[in-house]
Amino acid sequence: SPRSGCSGAVGAAAAGPSPWQRARSVRGAGKRRAVLPSFGFLFDIDGVLVRGKTPIPAARTAFQKLVNSQGQFLVPVVFVTNAGNCLRQKKADQLSHLLGISQDQVMMSHSPLRMFKRYHEKCVLVSGQGPLLDIAQDLGFCQPITIDALREKRPLLDAVDHDRRPNVLVSGDFSVVLFGEPVRWETSLQLIIDVLLTSGYPGNPYEQENYPHIPVLACNMDLMWVAEAQSPRFGHGTFMVCLENIYKKITGKELKYEVLMGKPSRLTYQYAEHLIRAQALQRSWEQPIQTLYAVGDNLMTDVYGANLYNRYLESSRTGSKSRLQAKVSGGRAAAHCRSVLVCTGVYNPHTEVPLDTRDSITESVFHGHRDFRFDPGLVEPDHIVPDVDAAVDLVFQLENFVPN
Repeated sequence: SPRSGCSGAVGAAAAGPSPWQRARSVRGAGKRRAVLPSFGFLFDIDGVLVRGKTPIPAARTAFQKLVNSQGQFLVPVVFVTNAGNCLRQKKADQLSHLLGISQDQVMMSHSPLRMFKRYHEKCVLVSGQGPLLDIAQDLGFCQPITIDALREKRPLLDAVDHDRRPNVLVSGDFSVVLFGEPVRWETSLQLIIDVLLTSGYPGNPYEQENYPHIPVLACNMDLMWVAEAQSPRFGHGTFMVCLENIYKKITGKELKYEVLMGKPSRLTYQYAEHLIRAQALQRSWEQPIQTLYAVGDNLMTDVYGANLYNRYLESSRTGSKSRLQAKVSGGRAAAHCRSVLVCTGVYNPHTEVPLDTRDSITESVFHGHRDFRFDPGLVEPDHIVPDVDAAVDLVFQLENFVPN
């Protein structure tokens, strides 16, 4: 039988687990032994394959099962990360110690921005760290400007650090793209608020009556993430909480997002499915992709997102597809998206999930984004396994898949 549960969770299950801990069964019995894949993997990276820059041992074993003797993948695989501070190729290079992969198999939190062509010709203020201009231009943006460049053009705006106050001002017009957490939070928060409250003309007086504000497109809502430290670190979601609360404190109104990308957003899974189908087409695998298996370590992003997308897929079978789904998936969609939770990252089997958001103060706190409603059913994984190697074994068994 497939391995399920992990240290701490197995014993809890034997004693009668809470409903969210029980893995919902996906039966593979009765299927013929398959040699062509009708499924694909969506692997999270941090906490599943690596911790910081250190590979998780089970990842090497898992990858050996996913490729043939020529190093070709036996099934479609996409690496879906909420990271947004580098180009896809760099992330692919970082994974090369595990397996040689192409950038087409890597999906960053900002990857779906390629589809938002209506912003590509406009001037956009980009926030985050890493090669921001390279990232923006790779995605199709023609006129990106960084926080640092804005500060150089409007240095009077950055007044928190008294030693950095020159005396020149210019003006411009922007939308805002949040790629990831910046280095100097106070500077980024100040200048983004300036842009929002002046309708894209920082340096002018605030105009709070201009609402809704200029478009804000945000990537990566993770409140925290796991690196080498013993405890989780602040993620971009924490920066977004700061920005949202400062904006509301000043204006009394909610900060609005044009789009939210990265897990658990539906858009992210639609785009990931598009990449899965592109791989299958490239390999001439004619078997339709029926099931996506999303393997991750975070209940509030990986599991929530996969279950939310599965709910959408199920409703789509009885209704009409959205224009976005038809555009991204070529008019076809998988039947299921199954969530597989591993115990090598953020997930703590001893942490209780509140059955009601009103219980969150005394039991646990919802770490998802403000715009995503907490639903206990969405943080209940289909399967819980110790690590990514066990996840691959489980999926192969569920699919009766026999690699060539």
